Order: sequence, then C-alpha cells, then structure tokens
Amino acid sequence: MPRLFTAIELPADTAFRLSLLKGGLPGAHWVEPENYHITLRFAGDIPDREGDAFAEALAEIDEDRFALELEGVGSFGGDKPRSIWVGVQRSEPLARLQKAHEKAARQAGLAPETRNFTPHVTLARLRHASAFDVAAYLARQGGLRLPAFEVSRFVLLSSRAHHGGGPYSLEASYDLR
Repeated sequence: MPRLFTAIELPADTAFRLSLLKGGLPGAHWVEPENYHITLRFAGDIPDREGDAFAEALAEIDEDRFALELEGVGSFGGDKPRSIWVGVQRSEPLARLQKAHEKAARQAGLAPETRNFTPHVTLARLRHASAFDVAAYLARQGGLRLPAFEVSRFVLLSSRAHHGGGPYSLEASYDLR
C-alpha cells in the first residue's frame, strides 16, 4: 500500500536553484530536484477507503492562489542531525491551506496530526553526518532567500516505503482559485 501525503510542488527554476546547494556534506543523501516539495499533510499508509475519502475531502478545499518565499537553511535532529532543509516563509494563506488539509484528513477518518506544522523543503537525509560538518555546511549556506513563486495548486502524492526522498507518484492535483 502506498503512503499518501499532500504537498505543494516547486517550480522548475526554484528547484534548480535549490539543487545548487547539493554537495559538500559527508553522509548526506541528496533528494533529487524533481522530488522537492512542501508537505502539507502526511496521511501515511492508509486503507484505500480512507484514501478515497481523503481525496474527496481535498477536492472540497476552496482557497485562493498565493505567493511563497523560501528562505534559510537548517537541519532537524540537533546533535544527531537527520536532515537538511530549506525553510518556507510563514504566511496566512499557507496556514489556512494547511489547516484545510488537516480538516480534510479528519473528515476522512485519519487521526489528528500531533506535530506542529513546520513548512520546509527537504534537501538531504543524513546518515552518520557529524553535527560539526552539518554546522559548517549550514554556515556556508547562510542567508539563503529565493524569489517568491505562485502556488496555484496542491497535489496528493504517494510513495513506496523505502529510504525516502522519492520517487513520488501523482495521485491527484487540485487547483486553487
């Protein structure tokens, strides 16, 4: 059974700019640019019936298009870093869209998300990377800020359980107003 999640895709030019950040970090497994995205709601491995209900509830979301900016590079995991990410500037339209995805998930019978929403684009997953090397990499990337791009749709993606980072399959797309 595939794992389902909703996401915002990145424009090709933004993905290309992010791909230039690849390299220079021992222990990093870099995500391919075509797999960059901003996760809105992770549903996980769910039965087909719940997946169908989730897809139907997502189709009811009625939000406007909006602009997003990517800024800053960071890591998750503290002293045992596990990933490198690019941050997403918080915005009210993004928060509304994510809350609508959470509502759709609940309508489909999914358990509530317990983690705080931290919008980001994962650049790399880390295995045995030292905190020192990660800190040095982050220092070299300081001050990243990319031009805004328009979010005109969101997607429902699936993946097969493995190391992560794609490839992802497009299950459905939903246009914003």
